[in-house]
Amino acid sequence: MSTGRRMKRSKQDQFIADGDATRSQYGALCWRAHRGQIEVLLITSRDTGRWVIPKGWPMAELSPNIAAAQEAWEEAGVSGRVSDRPFGIYAYDKIVKLGHSLPCAVAVYPLRVDRLAVEFPERHERRRKWFAVAKAARKVAEPELRAIFLTLAEDPALLLGAPDGPDGPAA
Repeated sequence: MSTGRRMKRSKQDQFIADGDATRSQYGALCWRAHRGQIEVLLITSRDTGRWVIPKGWPMAELSPNIAAAQEAWEEAGVSGRVSDRPFGIYAYDKIVKLGHSLPCAVAVYPLRVDRLAVEFPERHERRRKWFAVAKAARKVAEPELRAIFLTLAEDPALLLGAPDGPDGPAA
């Protein structure tokens, strides 16, 4: 689901002043069935260029899964069907400025990709690439995200709870 426009985010400009409380983010596990295998789409982060999933802050106007889908559109040009249930949660430390980080917990929502746009808001800031799930697990730095991918690599049928799981229509 994509509105094709940038959404106003919840206020997040007092990171340091708010202390060490863990912040919530919503991420999209963008996937497709390709030649009988499940593949996931990874994008590069803007700051370090490491491989990540699309994710971002809560948006006041949107439910968590729709916010994840909006991030997937803005960061990767993805549109598709997003699950209303998270597949998992992972933690990481977001660098907010030199010497300061913010602990974040990301709820990961499966999003079956219907289309990749050529033009999208962050197209000049990121790269995107499809990976087999096991290879994606080797590409990401966050151990809990890696574990989510490894679980999916062992049992792709777990996406059956997601819109159009592996036994549904082909992407």
